[in-house]
Amino acid sequence: MFTLLTFCFAAALLAPWLHRRLPAYAGAVLALAPASVFIWLFFQLPAVMHGHPVEQSFLWVEGLDLEFALRLDGLSLLFALLISGIGTLILFYTQGYFKGHPQQGRFLMYIIAFMTSMLGVVLSDHLLLVFIFWELTSFTSYLLIGFNHEKEAARTAALQAMLVTVLGGLFLLVGSILLAQAAGTWRISEIIQRGAEIQAHAHYLPILILICIGAFTKSAQFPFHFWLPNAMQAPTPASAYLHSSTMVKAGIYLLARLHPALGGTEEWAAILIPIGTITFLLGAVMAIGQTVLKRLLAYTTVSALGAMILLLGLGTPYTIKAMMGFVLAHALYKATLFMIAGGITHETGGETSIDKLGGLRKAMPISFACALLAGLSMGGFPPFLGFVAKETWLHALGDYPLLMIATMIGGAAYVLVGFSIGWRPFMGEMPAGLHAHEMPPAMRVGPIILAVACLGLAFFAGTTGHTLIEPAASAIAGTPLKVHLHLWAGFNKYLVISLATLAIGIGFYRARPLWLNLAQRMAGWARFGPDATYQKLFASILKFAAWQTRLLQTGHLRHYIRYIVLATTVLVFTAFLRAGGLHKLEGLTPLTVRTGALAVLMILATVATVHSKSRLRSILSMGVVGYCMALLFTFFGAPDLAMTQLVIETLTVILMALAFYHLPSFRHSSSVRTHAIDLTIAIGGGVVVTLLVLAALDVQTPTPISDYYLEHSYTKAHGRNVVNVILVDFRALDTLGEITVLTLAALGAGALLKLRPKKKEDRP
Repeated sequence: MFTLLTFCFAAALLAPWLHRRLPAYAGAVLALAPASVFIWLFFQLPAVMHGHPVEQSFLWVEGLDLEFALRLDGLSLLFALLISGIGTLILFYTQGYFKGHPQQGRFLMYIIAFMTSMLGVVLSDHLLLVFIFWELTSFTSYLLIGFNHEKEAARTAALQAMLVTVLGGLFLLVGSILLAQAAGTWRISEIIQRGAEIQAHAHYLPILILICIGAFTKSAQFPFHFWLPNAMQAPTPASAYLHSSTMVKAGIYLLARLHPALGGTEEWAAILIPIGTITFLLGAVMAIGQTVLKRLLAYTTVSALGAMILLLGLGTPYTIKAMMGFVLAHALYKATLFMIAGGITHETGGETSIDKLGGLRKAMPISFACALLAGLSMGGFPPFLGFVAKETWLHALGDYPLLMIATMIGGAAYVLVGFSIGWRPFMGEMPAGLHAHEMPPAMRVGPIILAVACLGLAFFAGTTGHTLIEPAASAIAGTPLKVHLHLWAGFNKYLVISLATLAIGIGFYRARPLWLNLAQRMAGWARFGPDATYQKLFASILKFAAWQTRLLQTGHLRHYIRYIVLATTVLVFTAFLRAGGLHKLEGLTPLTVRTGALAVLMILATVATVHSKSRLRSILSMGVVGYCMALLFTFFGAPDLAMTQLVIETLTVILMALAFYHLPSFRHSSSVRTHAIDLTIAIGGGVVVTLLVLAALDVQTPTPISDYYLEHSYTKAHGRNVVNVILVDFRALDTLGEITVLTLAALGAGALLKLRPKKKEDRP
C-alpha cells in the first residue's frame, strides 16, 4: 500500500513534465496510476470479504513512537475502490476536457495529488497520519478550486473552502489528540476496540464534538454547507471528483470509521441526527430553485451528505447498511451527472443554465443516454442502483415516520434534479444560436462506464451487497453483518412509498416554474444565512487586521522593540505567577567588594547610556556593561563564557560605532512621556528576568542533564566530542533552524550588496 501511495505521488510530480512530452496522451498515461491501485484493491476483495484485513506499518519517528500504519478492511476498501476507480475515469475525462489547454499538466498534478491524499485518508490506521492526509486534501482541493486563478470568483471560492475545512481540521486535530489519550493508543484499529472505555471517559463529549466539527466542515454539513456550492468554480473534472465522490465524503468516512468507538450513545444521536436531517432537507429544498447545472448537483450533494450523516446517527444495523448502499449509488450517478454537465457546457460554448438549453439529444445522443440513466438512478427509479439504495433506505427508516416523510420530500427533490439534468437539456427544440456536438471520446469513457454501472450493479444487487456493502457495513458496526440487496423485494408498503415519492417528484418537476419564482422571492433571506455570516466575519477579520497593522506596524524600530519587550515581559511574568512565583531564596553567593564594585559600575554605565547626548558615548557606556559581565564570568569560574562575551562585546561596539557614524546627528530628543514609557518597560523587563534567575536557583534536578549527554553521546550518536554531538544530534532541529536563519541572512546580505548605485558614467 505504501508503494502504491508513493507511486501515485510520483505520478503527480511527473504530470507537468509528461504533459510537455505527450500533450495528447498525458491524461491517459497517468490514469495507469489510479488504475493500478484499483486492480490491486480488486484482488484484495476475497481476503477482506472473509474478515482478513491487509495491514502494513513501519516505524516513522522512533523517538516519538510514530508509525506509518496502513490498513485495508471492508470500509476502506469500498472508499478506495471509488477513489481509484472514479479517479481513473476522471483522468481520461480531463484529457478531453482540457485538450489544448496549456496548464493541463498542472491540473493533472493537482488532481492526482488530491486522489493520493484521499487514498491516504481512507487507508491510514494512525490518527496523526489521517490528519496529515486530511489537510493535504484541503490544500490540494484549494489548488483545484482556484485553478482558474485569474477569476476573482475562483480565488474567493478556493479561499473559502480552505478556510472552512482547515479550521475544521484544527478541531479534528485536538479531538484526535484527546481521543488518543483516552484510548491509550494512536492506532485506529485498536481505538475502535476500546469503545466502552472511551465512552466512559470524562473527555468523551469534548472528543465527540471536536471530531464532529472536523467531519461536518469537510462534508459540508449545516451550518458549514455553504462552501460546497461555491466550490463549483472549480473545473468540471475537479467538481466531479472532489465534490461528488471523494473529498466531501471524507467526513462521512471518518465518522463511520470511528463509529465503534464513539457511536451508539445518546450524545452521538443528539448531534448527528438533527444536523443530518437539517442538511438533508435544506440541500434538497435549495436545489429545487437552482438553474445552473453544477449548482443543481452541488446542492443535492449537500443533501445526500446530510442523509448519510442522518443514517449513521441512527446507528442501527439497517441504517448502516442503507448508508453504505447510498454511498455507492450516489458516487456513481453523481460523478456521471457532473461529467455530463461539464460536457454540455464544454460542447455548447460555455452555457451553464438549463433554462437556455434544449434539443441536445440529436447533437449529443451518447451524453443523453448516460445522463438519462444516471438521472433515473438519482431519482430512485427502478431498475437502477439508486432504486435499490432508496428501498434499503426506506426499510431502515420503518420505525421513524417523521424521517420517512423527510425522505419522501428529499427524494422528490432528487427526482426533479434528475429530470432537470438528465432530461430537460436534451428535449424540445434547440434554442436559436445554440450550437452543440457530442463530447470527444476521452470524455465519454467515464460517463458511459458509470452510467452502465448504475444499471448493471442493480441487476447484480445481491453480489454487490455481499462483496462491497457487507464488509464495509460490518467494519462500521464493529460486528459481522449480513447484507441482502434485492432489485425486487416484493410488493410492500415501502414500494408504495417509493412510487409515491416518484409521483411527487414528477409533480415537483412539472411545477418547477413555481419553485423558481418562490426561490427568487426568498433570495433576500440569503443575507441572514451562513454564507453571508461567513462573509461578514471574514470582512471583520480583515478590518481588524488592518487596524492592528496600523497600530503595530509603524515603521519605527523603537516601537517594534517596545512591543516585543512588553509582550514578553507580560507573558513571562504571568506564567511565573501561575507557576507559584518566588518560593524561597537559598544558596545565594555572598556579595563581595569586587562584585559590588562591578555592580555599581554597571549601574552607572547604564545611566550614562540612557542620558548621554552623544551616540558614541552611549555605545561606549553600553560596552562597559558588557565588559563588566565578562569580569563577572571570570570571577565565578567561567573563562570560556568570559572570552565569548569579550569577543561579542568588542565586535558589537565596533560595528555599532561604524554604523551610527553614518547616521545624522540628533535633532529632536524623545518626549518625557516616551522616556517614561520606555523606562517603565525596561524596568519591568529587568525585574522579570531577575525574578526568573532567582527562581532558577531553587530548581533542583536529581540527575544533571549533562550526565545523560555524557552517557549517550558515544553509544547513540557515535561521537566523542559531547558539545558537537549535542549540536548535531540531540539538538539537530535547533541547529538546523539556526543554520537556516544564517543562510537566509547571508542571502539577503548578498542581494543587498549587489544593489550598488550605478556610476554617473553608467547612467542613461
